Amino acid sequence: MPLLALTHHNGIRLAELGFALAAVAGGILAFAALAPGGRRAGNLLAGLALAVGSVLLIVAVHWGHVG
Repeated sequence: MPLLALTHHNGIRLAELGFALAAVAGGILAFAALAPGGRRAGNLLAGLALAVGSVLLIVAVHWGHVG
């Protein structure tokens, strides 16, 4: 039994979550560019969201048989 077994349906859900995190990160970056004081914190949150979203997409494609 594989350690990280994903069904096709769960792989799709992980991919959707990864894309949603990428969209949130884009919104945070856009807002942080406009706000004078939130530049560093916004960039940090956006970077973390992009990193987590990318990892979820990699897991979904590799083990979830999406794509």
